[in-house]
Order: sequence, then C-alpha cells, then structure tokens
Amino acid sequence: MTQTFRTRAMQAAASIALSLAALYAPAAEARPTYGWTSEKRASTPLSSRIAPPAGFTRRRAESGSFAHWLRGLPMKPEGAPVLTHTGKPKWRQDVHSDVIDIDVGERDLQQCADAIMRLRAEWLYSARRDKEIAFNDTKGKRLIFVNRAKRTDYPGLRRYLNYVFAYAGTYSLERELKPVAIEEMEIGDVFIRGGFPGHAVLVADMAENRETGEKRFLLLQSYMPAQDIHVLKNPAAEDGSPWYSAAMGETLVTPEWTFPRTQLRRWP
Repeated sequence: MTQTFRTRAMQAAASIALSLAALYAPAAEARPTYGWTSEKRASTPLSSRIAPPAGFTRRRAESGSFAHWLRGLPMKPEGAPVLTHTGKPKWRQDVHSDVIDIDVGERDLQQCADAIMRLRAEWLYSARRDKEIAFNDTKGKRLIFVNRAKRTDYPGLRRYLNYVFAYAGTYSLERELKPVAIEEMEIGDVFIRGGFPGHAVLVADMAENRETGEKRFLLLQSYMPAQDIHVLKNPAAEDGSPWYSAAMGETLVTPEWTFPRTQLRRWP
C-alpha cells in the first residue's frame, strides 16, 4: 500500500467515524426560552427595575435558587399595561406597578395559581431539575412532567403546563403546599385561598431593614381571565409602592383579594 493510498484511507476512516459520532451522539439541547426571547432575557430584570424601600436592603438569595431566579425575571417597559390572553387590556389598570415580560398563552388557562406553577416549573426546567416538575390535580392525582431519563424539550414543557392549568388550580395547590408562619416568610412562598374561585399571589422578593428588623416583600399575580403576570401595588401605600410590610396584622390586603395571614404556604 502506497503512502498516498494509506493516508487517504485513514482520512476516509476518520471521516466515517466523525459522521457516525454525529449521528448517534445525543442532540445538543438548545437553551430553553422560558416563554420569552433572547432579547427579552437581556432586558431589565425585576431586581433592577424595583429598588428596595429607603433604609432597606434585599435579602440574600443564593445563586441558582428560586429566589435568585425570580429576581432575574425580565420586565416589560415602564408603564406597560396588563393584557389578557386575548391581547386586550385588563379592565383594571390600577393594581400593578410593573409587568413581567413572559407570555400568557392564547387560551384562558394561565390564571392565578397557574401562573405560580408556571414560574416554579420554568425555574426547575432552567436548573435541569425536570424530574421535580409535578403538580397535583383537583382530585389529588400527581401530574408528572418527566417519566423517563431523557430530557423533554421546551415545547413539551409548555404542553404539559397547559394540561396542568386545565386540571389544577388554587384548590389543589393549597393542599399541596405547606403552611408557614408570616415570621418565617421566604421568597417563593405563596399566599393562597383554595376554592372555585380562589386566589393566589407569589412572594417574588424581600427586603429587610437591618436596624429595625422590619421585612417587606413584593407580590406577583395573574388573575381572571388569564393575563400578564404583574407586580401588585400595595393599596395601603399612598405613593403607589409595590412593597408590602410583613407587619400586616391579621390580614394581607391586595388590590383584588384579601388573605388571612394564616394562608401563607411553602413548597414542600
């Protein structure tokens, strides 16, 4: 065998090996979109848009945690209206300070508890913790996202979530979460009243006054009909601030719902 022929044969073998490797290697996963485009991911995050109250500093959030992820949620431009799933403005535009830049879908599905489950699932998916994505339906049946080792693509996550939204809600989510005292509140906790209808809002951020120990928090909600997830104003704040005080007394009063303080819950 001549040197030229041997070289060509080795090159051909290498080419075949590379082709086979490309054919049988697992496909590289595209970066999930989490309901918004790369341009939106680069937009102003919640933590930059909403400063803590004067004299307060944000509570520490460990990198990779749900709290840290929530602070990175992209925001629509200041003054953006809350739109419903039809694309039309919500009938009330006086309850929010800011709007999260994440899609609501085209159907009347992603309402209050649904939006909270959506954000929780998006965080778990972004952390590649697919096997932890599961929610109970109203009958208590566990709706599991992944039943095998292979990672499911992002469109599959969205299909799964639409199914969850249709069969789960505040009634099931309240029973799935665990009670927690106001004094122990953490980012990611949920105020929820299960029912038909019920309502739920998510604690999206917290700040603390280190001198007095006072804690304040931000709330996110969707509502009926399905609408943009938005940061709630505090109706007790004359300046329209979205920060709520943890020293609330017996009830938490939000623009569209009132919760007894005993209705704070946490993910198990």
